Amino acid sequence: MHILLVASAFNSLTQRVHAELRDRGHSVAVELALPDGSLPDAVRHHAPDLVLAPMLRTAIPEEVWTAYPCLVVHPGPAGDRGPSSLDWAIHEGFDEWGVTVLRADAEMDAGDVWACVPCRVPEVAKSDLYRGEIADAALRAVLLAVDRFAGGTYVPLGQDAAAAADPRLRTRPYLDQGVRRIDWAEDSTRTVLRKLRAADSQPGVLDVLFGEEWYLHGGHPEDRLRGRPGDLLATRAGAICRATADGAVWIPELRLRRLRGAPPTFKLPAVLALGDRLPPLPDRTPPRLPDARERGWTDIRYREEGTVGFLSFSFPGGAMSTEQCRRLLDAYREACDRPTTVLVLGGARDFFSNGIHLNVIEAAADPAAESWANINAIDDLVEAVLTTTDRLTVAAVAGNAAAGGVMLALAADEVWCRSGAVLNPHYRLMGLYGSEYWTHTLPRRAGRAAAARLMSEALPVSATTARRLGLVDRLVDRAPDAFAPEVAELAARLAALPATAARITAKKAELDRLQSLTPLSGFRDRELARMRETFDDPDAPYHALRRAFVHKRRPAHTPRHLAPVAHTRPTPSPADVTAMAPDRVSPGPNRWYEET
Repeated sequence: MHILLVASAFNSLTQRVHAELRDRGHSVAVELALPDGSLPDAVRHHAPDLVLAPMLRTAIPEEVWTAYPCLVVHPGPAGDRGPSSLDWAIHEGFDEWGVTVLRADAEMDAGDVWACVPCRVPEVAKSDLYRGEIADAALRAVLLAVDRFAGGTYVPLGQDAAAAADPRLRTRPYLDQGVRRIDWAEDSTRTVLRKLRAADSQPGVLDVLFGEEWYLHGGHPEDRLRGRPGDLLATRAGAICRATADGAVWIPELRLRRLRGAPPTFKLPAVLALGDRLPPLPDRTPPRLPDARERGWTDIRYREEGTVGFLSFSFPGGAMSTEQCRRLLDAYREACDRPTTVLVLGGARDFFSNGIHLNVIEAAADPAAESWANINAIDDLVEAVLTTTDRLTVAAVAGNAAAGGVMLALAADEVWCRSGAVLNPHYRLMGLYGSEYWTHTLPRRAGRAAAARLMSEALPVSATTARRLGLVDRLVDRAPDAFAPEVAELAARLAALPATAARITAKKAELDRLQSLTPLSGFRDRELARMRETFDDPDAPYHALRRAFVHKRRPAHTPRHLAPVAHTRPTPSPADVTAMAPDRVSPGPNRWYEET
C-alpha cells in the first residue's frame, strides 16, 4: 500500500513506524501538519491508500478523514482520551498502560478502535517509556491495524465498552504546571521523582531557583545525601542534587523559563545552565571508573562479571558534550586496564548516543570553538575503541542512535542492537560532512554504495535493516528492560568461546595491516579538515541549522528528504532540521558522496 504518515514532527515513533512499514514493502511518505500548511491539499497530492498519524497534536481536518481512511495512534488504552495520556499514567502511578490505533473522527481520540496493545509502565522517565515500551506497543498496534485494513473485512470496535469497564479510562485534561508543581517541604523523594519523570523531556517541571523560574528536566534518586528540603546539596557530572522531604534527587538538566519578548531558551546540563548563580557546592563526581554496585546515580558506570567488563553510559537525550566524551574516554581507558576478555559499551536502555551536544555548543561563548572541541573529543573516544586490540569490544545498542553515536557503535568489533532501536547513520541534516572515522567504518561494514545511499537519503533505518546492511551483527529481540540481562548472557558466552582468544590475537595483526595501507589518522585528518572548514565559516549552513534545531523553530514546510521518491537534495534549510523535534535527532553531511 501507499501509506502517508501525517505527524506534528518526524519524531522517534514516526521514524520507527516509517522504517518498519518500509521494511514490510509499503510505499511510505511523510507530511507534517504545520500551522501555515494545507493538510487537505498535501493529502490529495499524495493520494494515499491509508493515512496514518503516529504522533499528531492537532485534529485531522474533516475534509481529510471523510475522504480518506485515517488512523491515529493514541499513547493510551482504549477509552483513554486527552493530550497528556502518558503524563497522567506516570503521574498517577499506573503500572499497566497501552497504545490504541483508532479511526480519526470529529472528536479527538474518540473514533472506533482498530487495534489496542497493552504494555508495562516501568519506573522510568516519560521520554524513555515513549521510546521503549510505548513504541514497542505502538508498532505492534500499527502493524496489526494496517494488516486489518489491508484485509478489508475487519470491523473496528467502539470505545464505550472499554471506558465503562475501567473507570480510570476517561477524557483527561492537559496536565498543567499547577498539578506538576513540587512542594519540596512536603513531597517525598518518590513523589518528586514521579512528577519529574512525568514531565520528561517536555515540558519539564516549573520551579524557582535563585529567584528565577526554571524548568527541571530528568530526575534520579540519591541514597545518601540529606539536607533541608529544597536546598541544593551537591553537584555530579553536570547535575545538581536537591533535598526532598525525606531524601534527595539528582536533576541533570535545566531550562530557564522564557520571558515575553526574550529569545527562546533550551535545556542544558544543570551546572552549566546555572553558571555563576550556583554557589560553591561539594562535587560528588565518582572516580573515573564508578563501581556499578554503588546505588547513587551517575551517568557512567562499570562492572565486571567473570571475564566480561560492562562500561555503561546514559546521557540525557543521547547527546555527548566535550566534557562527557572526555569522562567516558577516561573510564574506557581504565576499563581497558582491567583483566577482561570482552568489554561491552552502552546503556541498559534508551539512547545509545546521538553524537555531539548541539545545545552545549549553542550555549558556548564561541560555538565554532566548542564544535571543534566536541568533535575532537568524540573522535578521541572512537579512536580508542577502534585501536583496542587486547580484547573484543561490543557496542550494546539498547535504543536509538544517530550520527556520531552510530559511528561510535560501529567502532566496536560487534554491534548488538535491540530489535526496537532506530538508527540515523547520517549527518547531512545539520550541514556537516561528519567525523568519528565514518569514512572508514561505514563503507567497511555496509559497502561504499550502501554507505553513500544512507548518507544521501538521510532517512532512519530499523534495526532489522541495519542488520541486513551489515551495520549490526546481532539483533536482540527483547523488551527494553530485558535487553541488558540478555546482553550479559551473550557476552559471557562470547568470552567463553574457544575462538575468542584467536580473534583477539588476530585483531592486532589486522590493525597493523590496515595502518600500513590506509592509516586511521588519514581518515580522521580528512574528515576533520572538512569539519574545521565548516565550523570556522560563519556563513556555513551548519550554524543556522544548529540554532534552528536547538531552539526548535517551527518548520516552514515538510522536509524534502521525507519525499516518497528520491530527488537531488541541496543543503537543507533550518526547516528541514527542526521538523525532527521533539525527540533529539542528530546531524549530517553535504555532498560527501560526490567525493568519496
